[in-house]
Parts: sequence; structure tokens; C-alpha cells
Amino acid sequence: MKTADIINYIQSNQLDEKLMDIYLDRDKLTYQRQRYIDAVNSYRDIYSTGTDYNDDILIVSAPGRTEVGGNHTDHQRGHVLAASINDDAVAIAAGNSSGIVNVKSEGYDLISFSLDDISKDPSEEGTTKALIKGVIAGIKERGFSIGGFDAYITSDVLGGSGLSSSAAFETVIGNILSALYNEMKIDAVTIAMIGQYAENYYFGKPCGLMDQMACSVGSLCHIDFANPDKPEIERIELDMEKEGYCLCITDTKGSHADLTPDYAAVPAEMKAVAALFNKEVLIEVSEDEILKNTAMIRDKAGDRALLRALHFYEENKRVINEATALKDGDFKAFLSNVKASGDSSFKFLQNVYTSHDIEHQNVSIALCISEMILGNNDTAGGVSRVHGGGFAGTIQAFVKNEKVAEYKKALDNVFGEGACAVLKIRKYGGIRVI
Repeated sequence: MKTADIINYIQSNQLDEKLMDIYLDRDKLTYQRQRYIDAVNSYRDIYSTGTDYNDDILIVSAPGRTEVGGNHTDHQRGHVLAASINDDAVAIAAGNSSGIVNVKSEGYDLISFSLDDISKDPSEEGTTKALIKGVIAGIKERGFSIGGFDAYITSDVLGGSGLSSSAAFETVIGNILSALYNEMKIDAVTIAMIGQYAENYYFGKPCGLMDQMACSVGSLCHIDFANPDKPEIERIELDMEKEGYCLCITDTKGSHADLTPDYAAVPAEMKAVAALFNKEVLIEVSEDEILKNTAMIRDKAGDRALLRALHFYEENKRVINEATALKDGDFKAFLSNVKASGDSSFKFLQNVYTSHDIEHQNVSIALCISEMILGNNDTAGGVSRVHGGGFAGTIQAFVKNEKVAEYKKALDNVFGEGACAVLKIRKYGGIRVI
């Protein structure tokens, strides 16, 4: 479809039904229309002067994600419940015959390279270029077709927010190539695994598969990582509007500086407990064995390691309970487990603040304010929990619709205007929009 035709199509509100289906928020419909039009215009402005310019474009979208259940369970090969959200990365793209890949992300410099140069370059680790190359190489290695393309990407998935902006980006690149050269036949799970490969091997970040899976598959994703090479994936539908709740993610503006040792200590201590039983990760040790040997574990690994191990086993059960509750239509039971997850993370996993800096407890304050506004049980105005890795960053809350305005105002008052984002769980992962 030509750029001018797409702009006319959007301006005449013919895309509205699809935009509502994707983003689930009528209040943001005007914003999404203009966002898409601006992106198409940006694509045209950037590439139209080139000799290989292709005005016949497509549009793909990939969402950010939120961890709903399974706080620090994935690295022990446990269960995770993650969801796609209605903040996303959107790409305007077209194929070219030059064998050159050109990607311009809003606010960043143009990245350009030849398909003859997609091997891993250690000097590019940690760069967006490495991610793009990794996705392309992963697609080629799996026997799919690749080709040159021009793309403009805009994203409202904030980097560093715990919503997985990098996984959304990887998913967008995968879907561009799936649409342009593979008739959209690269399935969502394969695109997720390619994204993880790009991030692990090319980008140099040893991430798990949860982020990419949630961004690529969509809706809620229940993942069992017991077999890391072939995780079991179950997609669960959830209509938040029907339940009368919104998902709120609050950026507490805490600094992540100097927190690497805190993050690293969580899996390290869990693995230290497993090692006492000659195992690599906790999923290979039964909870009964842990409980029978608490004295030995306290002596050899320490009390915090024992508490974190016990959190893992109980959190694993909570994820399964959450998934079951949602499939059974028992939203109250789901919320009860979300709250229990937050309580366990604070008390036993101990990843809400760092013990090295007790004067700064942004996440603790956010959780305290949340309980004051929402109440302290799952039948009140909602529930909250630490989100993601912890120690700084974000919290998550499921908030009753009638409480959202009050809740957002309270959290914004503490952490700054716009700190609290009101989101929806969208049913689509990576998709072709047009």
C-alpha cells in the first residue's frame, strides 16, 4: 500500500476499528492515528530521496511486556506468567533490492549495513546494530528468507521501565522479515527464540526467554522453563475490561547504578543452595529436600539464600495458581496470588530495596502508597507488587477502574507527573497491522 494511500486511509478513520482492537483504549485513538501518520511521513522523509526508494510499505507492531507472576523464577527453570501490553514498537517498512538493511529509530541515528555483513562482531556488543544483525542471522540460520529493507521505527515502550523495549524491538525486526520475505510464516515462538538468540549471542546480554515470548506471542503467556531448550508455552486470554480493572506500572525513578551485585546475588544464592544438593538450579531439587535440610543450608549458604530458595518454590506454585484461576474465570483468586507474590518478594526474596542503601527506598514507598490507596486485600481497590528484577525501577498494580484516577494522581504526586502509566493487556503479540 502506498504511503499517501495509507495516510488517507488513517485520516478517514478506516483504521480505527483495528487500532481499537490492538490498543483497547478509545481515549488514545487520536494519539495512535497521529502516531501512525507521523511514522509514515518520517519513513517517506528519510528514504524518498534514495535511488532504491520503495513507496509500497507495510506496518508491523510488537508490544512491550509486563511480568505478572514469577518474580525471579525463570533463571531457576521455573514457571512465569507474562503479558503483552498496549504500549508498542511500530515499524514502517518496505523491501529493497540493494541487499542493504536501513533502520532508523525515532530519536536515534540511521543504522545501515549490508546483508553480506551479518556475522557477529564483538565490538558491536551492546548496540542496536548487534540486535538487528542477530535477528537477521537467526532467521537465516533457521532456513527462512532474508532481504534488504528500509524501516522507520517508533516506540512508546520506555527503555529501562521493565517493559522490555529491547524484546519489542527484536520482535518488530523479526516480523518485518516475516512479512516482507516469508509471507508471515515465521511463527511467534520462533521469532521469540530468534530474539533471545540475538540478545544473548550478538548483543551480549544473557537474558532468558520470558521477555521475547510475551512480546511475540501476546496476551498472557504461561511459560514453564523446566526444559530451557523447549519451554512449554500456554497462551491465556484475559479481558481486563470485562473484569473492571486496569494495569498500572509506576516508574519510581530509583537509580539502577551500582545495583548489579544485588541483581546477580539473587540467582547466585539460589544456585548456591541447589549446589549443596549437587544440582545446578533449584527446579532440580524438591522443596521437601530443602525443608529437611534447613539447618545445613543456613550453615553453608546463609539465611537469605534459604529464604530466597523458599520464595522460589512458593512463587512457582503461585504462577500455576494464577494461570489456573484465569482459565477458570476466578479473577479474585488471581489477584490474591498477585498480592501474595508481592508480599513474598518483599519479605523473603528481599528485592524491593538494597540493604547497602537503606536511605533510598523508592519501590518500598510506592508499595506503601499503593496499599494506602487500594487497601490491603484483594477485595479492595486492587493489588500491587514489585515488578521485574527489583531493588529500583517499577511496581505493578491491578487497579479497579473506579480507583485508577485516584491511584494515578497519588503515585504521580510522589514520583512525578506521568510516573504512573495506565496500560491494558493486549491480545496480540507481533503482528502486521497493514
